[in-house]
Amino acid sequence: MIKPDLDLTIPENLGAVHFVGIGGSGMSGIARLFHAAGLTVTGSDRSDSKTAGKLRALGIPVAVGHDAAHVGDADTLVVTSALWPDNPEYLLAKEKGLTVLHRSQALAWLANRKRVVAVAGAHGKTTSTGMVVTALLELTDEASRPSFVNGGVISELGTSSAFGDGELFVLEADESDGSFLLYDTAVALITNVDPDHLDHYGSVEAVEEAFVRFADAASEFVVVSSDDAGALRVSSRVSHPRVLTFGEADDADFRVHSIETDGPVRFVVSYQGVDYTGVLRVPGRHNAVNAAGAMAVLVGLGFAPDAALTAVGAFGGTGRRFELHGTVGGVSVYDDYAHHPTEVDAALTAARTVVGEGRIIAVHQPHLYSRTQLMAGQFAETLERVADFTVVLEVCGAREDPIEGVTGALVSERFADPAKVAYIDDWQSAADFTASIARPGDFVVTLGCGDVNLIVPQLLGALEAAEGSGADAAVTPETAVTPETAVTAEAAVTAEAE
Repeated sequence: MIKPDLDLTIPENLGAVHFVGIGGSGMSGIARLFHAAGLTVTGSDRSDSKTAGKLRALGIPVAVGHDAAHVGDADTLVVTSALWPDNPEYLLAKEKGLTVLHRSQALAWLANRKRVVAVAGAHGKTTSTGMVVTALLELTDEASRPSFVNGGVISELGTSSAFGDGELFVLEADESDGSFLLYDTAVALITNVDPDHLDHYGSVEAVEEAFVRFADAASEFVVVSSDDAGALRVSSRVSHPRVLTFGEADDADFRVHSIETDGPVRFVVSYQGVDYTGVLRVPGRHNAVNAAGAMAVLVGLGFAPDAALTAVGAFGGTGRRFELHGTVGGVSVYDDYAHHPTEVDAALTAARTVVGEGRIIAVHQPHLYSRTQLMAGQFAETLERVADFTVVLEVCGAREDPIEGVTGALVSERFADPAKVAYIDDWQSAADFTASIARPGDFVVTLGCGDVNLIVPQLLGALEAAEGSGADAAVTPETAVTPETAVTAEAAVTAEAE
């Protein structure tokens, strides 16, 4: 894991810029903006992808694999936290004395020339950022359009980033490594503050102190959740003169109530004694609260409350946030970025409002060994309570080294009812098994912020194969469950069918 040097002075002239790991949603978005700004941009990634193809179509060369030769004549290297310190491109850049910037520093170089609206929080920030951006595009003319960089592709725009001619720059600010403190923030939105990223901060107190610094550094105003316990602790310590709160709490400045989730989400936001009705295109009670936070940002910027809430309703979602990838034999396959128990709860609860009589089959990829070790019990409790059945994959370690004894089985073993879970570390076996238990009307939802979305084609293929064969017998791969669960895949399917 490469951590950003937050004390580094970023040069005004970056020259030619090479992005290592350019295929990621955040990195690709920043690379596009660098290219649009007229800089020479190149990149590399461990594997090819649709994103890489889109970048090449713009004229940005993207190499597959990591090799020192890919650095070429670059003057600046942009890296992510997920990069290992022994990456050959990173090592060569250090050897040559090139400027090495973390992705957040590259984004700061772009954004700090404008009026920054920064959205931070353990979860909900990609959706909230997308809501603010979508609403601003609805509310402004061509000359006032915002620039933005989001952590996911905004569905109706087909991109995660763009330059605008207006003064605002809206960005999803990453708190995981403290880099959200790099921005010259004008408006800070805090969706929530959970005890996550303890591998970086070391303690809950340190996490909350970083959010206090983030809020107090905002030059104009702060918007913060009135419902989240961590956010409440942060706001009680914030000394900023202008703080707006949002949520379902009775004392929230933008109070959400009368939420209806049967069909399109409908709700009311009370602000300064007036009720405003909102309707969303995205499902889930939590999104009504996210919408209130976006509305608070917009009203703080000077837009009329009714127009702001109506504009937020135009948001149609982002990639990897309850994203439908296909339906086979009446079984719909969705993908969601949820990688924290609170996010998993929100995503699957939202799915429950639209699945009707169908069941929810979660395909969960634990992310990070440290998070899995710390929160295995919370993940198990959430998945068992909200999903009808869960397939647990192997841990995606990302930037971390393995921790002895920490595998996906750590989650499956914590289920109170072993008949509701199967741990399957082979993806094709997991896809076949999932297809064998799915029936028309069910939702299969992949969950995780690693590469679990890449199993979606296998799931769709397995469903097609099962439909074509007409088979309804259970697939029972040897790896389906750990010996400790004492439940075979066949027994699990039988129990679920009953």
